[in-house]
Amino acid sequence: MNKNSVQICAFCSKQKAEVNMLITGNSGNICDICVKQADSIINEERIASSSQKIKKDLELFKPVEIKAHLDQYVIGQDTTKKVLSVAVYNHYKRILYSNKNKKNVELDKSNILLVGETGTGKTLFARTIAKMLNVPFCIVDATSMTEAGYVGEDVESLLTRLLQVANYDVALAERGMVFIDEIDKISRKNDNPSITRDVSGEGVQQALLKLMEGTVVNVPPQGGRKHPDQKYIQVNTKNILFICGGAFSGIHSIINSRIGKFALGFNRKKQTNHQVDDDILKYLLPQDVKSYGLIPELIGRLPILTHLEPLNKDLLLKILVEPKNSIIKQYETLFAMDNIELSIDLKVYKLIVEYALNFELGARGLRAICEQLFLEALYNMPSNNSTELTKFHVNVKYAKEKLSLLNSRKLKEAS
Repeated sequence: MNKNSVQICAFCSKQKAEVNMLITGNSGNICDICVKQADSIINEERIASSSQKIKKDLELFKPVEIKAHLDQYVIGQDTTKKVLSVAVYNHYKRILYSNKNKKNVELDKSNILLVGETGTGKTLFARTIAKMLNVPFCIVDATSMTEAGYVGEDVESLLTRLLQVANYDVALAERGMVFIDEIDKISRKNDNPSITRDVSGEGVQQALLKLMEGTVVNVPPQGGRKHPDQKYIQVNTKNILFICGGAFSGIHSIINSRIGKFALGFNRKKQTNHQVDDDILKYLLPQDVKSYGLIPELIGRLPILTHLEPLNKDLLLKILVEPKNSIIKQYETLFAMDNIELSIDLKVYKLIVEYALNFELGARGLRAICEQLFLEALYNMPSNNSTELTKFHVNVKYAKEKLSLLNSRKLKEAS
């Protein structure tokens, strides 16, 4: 280009003296104003196409279909499966058909509270549903959160993790799912006034209120603390489904005191003992969660309350072998990768379940026991360079020998 000629923008025809910057290319120029306008047009088109892609990708499964999918991965818990299937279906139906609501009835969001002992499948439920619906999903731990200004993570940091899962696509993140684990650990410590603030308990609950109900939140892109000079990403939580889970250790006594408090007279022991059973959580009510330490405002934003049944011997045995990604199937796959065929006696399954029941870790205990059982084989057998198929059979004698190192109470003999 001739340097003596007047340089102008090829888009708006402004001269170099009229703009802050004029970028010169091989066959033309463009000013900084046109660059900004072009950038905003590109962003609008990207957001519009992303929104259309979201509605296209999000396949709305019926509650029966969601439960059938859950049945492949989760054993038992039929009541919880139905509750979650209906809740998730209604939530995403509310999103997809928001523009088709002819009666203009505003549908509220239905967040979920799962109560169940450790290892009963709370996290597995949320992860399986999110994978089925193809929505962004993240798990956050409530115990690390504190009020703004105190040591710990801000409540908004959970949205940062959701954005990271969605590759910082805000429109995609705004229809995602967040599982807040250990929600019981932020319960109010006591009702007595104190000179110190409960910054990791009731303070976190109060910070979660607007987030769960639905509001526009300024989220720091890289997480961490907020500061005035930082750039924020605005995320609307109106369509984000929050699922909270916790073991609520000790809530059994609260339920027992409520359902057995009217027992009087000489038959008091007989009247109250029948209530104290393994599945006491089936009597769970919101008032029990309030007595445990969650504030009423937070309970009101978690309208769907359901519980998970404790795992007995039969359920643990099914969990070990039946699900699509069961622990035994995973080990069979691991051995098959090294050209090893794994076979296990039925009595070994029962022995593993006995250990799991004694550990009282739920389904998580099964994995720890299997790791101990197959440790030597997984260490030595891959070194066999034979290309022929090798068979590895596990009987009760072998299993008892390998599991003898585990510190456990006296086990019943596997029948």
